Amino acid sequence: MKSLQVQIGINLKKIRKLRGYSLDQLSGLSSVSKGMLAQIEKGESSPTVNTLWKIANGLQVSFSSLIEEKQSNVSVVRLEDKKPLTEDGELYQVYPFFPFDSSKKFEIYFVELQPGCRHCSERHHDSVEEYILVCDGEVTIRIGEQSYKLKKAESIHFQANDDHTYENETNQITSFYNVIFYP
Repeated sequence: MKSLQVQIGINLKKIRKLRGYSLDQLSGLSSVSKGMLAQIEKGESSPTVNTLWKIANGLQVSFSSLIEEKQSNVSVVRLEDKKPLTEDGELYQVYPFFPFDSSKKFEIYFVELQPGCRHCSERHHDSVEEYILVCDGEVTIRIGEQSYKLKKAESIHFQANDDHTYENETNQITSFYNVIFYP
């Protein structure tokens, strides 16, 4: 099993070359510097979640297509076997459970928000939808100007074409599944 950092580099280079983009062109499309893109492709840099989203949006691919590793026909996913992508001083941890599959058009993540975490996510492609299913704790989701507070066993679905924020205003860890659908 390759490290996540190496897998991201392999996938990024493969997708970029399939699209026929130079590093300069991808930099212009993603607002990520050419140097950073080169480091990521070489497996020398561990990009943040926001950087990966910028690259995915620039390439017009799913987030998980940058991190996925080929799987067999049956997949058992255990949280303890996954290494999270972290951001916001490790207050935000996202575990890629099921990467994007073009025949299914969705990907699934398990997300943990430490107490006090406020994670801002940039808008996705126009038709992308998100489904959030809260496992434990309480999360406040802000979509544009609207705010929604969800507790354990509650869910929300929204078009992800607006900036959105996930916030844990409690003193306990909040966890949820995030299903991202690409129609």
